[in-house]
Amino acid sequence: MQAITMKELLEAGVHFGHQAKRWNPKMKKYIFGERHGIYIIDLQKTLKKFKQAYEFARQISAENRSVLFVGTKKQAQDVIAEEALRSGMFYVNHRWLGGMLTNYETIKKSIDKLRQIEAMSQDGTYDKFTKKEVARHEKKREALSRALGGIKEMNGRPGAVFIVDVKKEAIAVKEAQRMKIPIIAVVDTNCDPDGITYPIPGNDDAIRSIRLITSRMADAVLDGRQRTPVPAGEVSLPAGAGQEVSAA
Repeated sequence: MQAITMKELLEAGVHFGHQAKRWNPKMKKYIFGERHGIYIIDLQKTLKKFKQAYEFARQISAENRSVLFVGTKKQAQDVIAEEALRSGMFYVNHRWLGGMLTNYETIKKSIDKLRQIEAMSQDGTYDKFTKKEVARHEKKREALSRALGGIKEMNGRPGAVFIVDVKKEAIAVKEAQRMKIPIIAVVDTNCDPDGITYPIPGNDDAIRSIRLITSRMADAVLDGRQRTPVPAGEVSLPAGAGQEVSAA
């Protein structure tokens, strides 16, 4: 069974890019044409790129490494959390905190603080606090949970990151590139595909498009778990992780 079909891509509107005046010239090779001032993405190329990304995510999972799902725009928040949880992976769907990949030890301190407050709320410690103190701790817990809840159980850096909208998630992209963590990403016609290891040309604004591609990436992770584990270090990375895989 195919991981994704041309019919599914069309029905989800994956081919609709941004207005022609808002394009990034580096996406030219992925554009089929223009219709009513909107760039149309070449879905043959999307299909080819998606298959490469799917296989890589499957390999990462087969090696028992994690994929971090990232998408903080409103249209992506729910599906990013849902599909990451469905596949047993980690996610960031509200705000990317600087250092999540490049300064993980500092982020871990905030995660430890979140765990501490959660424990206090359950072990009777709250009973010793005033209502005002409880409210203050709960406000802190909610803020930390919103920002870090999706990576609370992530020990160390992921094997790869999957990103919806590399333009909005520019900090996450830069951190992954700096740490040489492979990037799988949906790249629209207004994005820069350079430095994205596995770019998937597609609509990064429509909910149906985001859901289709994100859910299939989660499927790749689940698929990988059914395979014989790949020995550590044998996942096939393109020459120079962080660089785009050839479209050829």
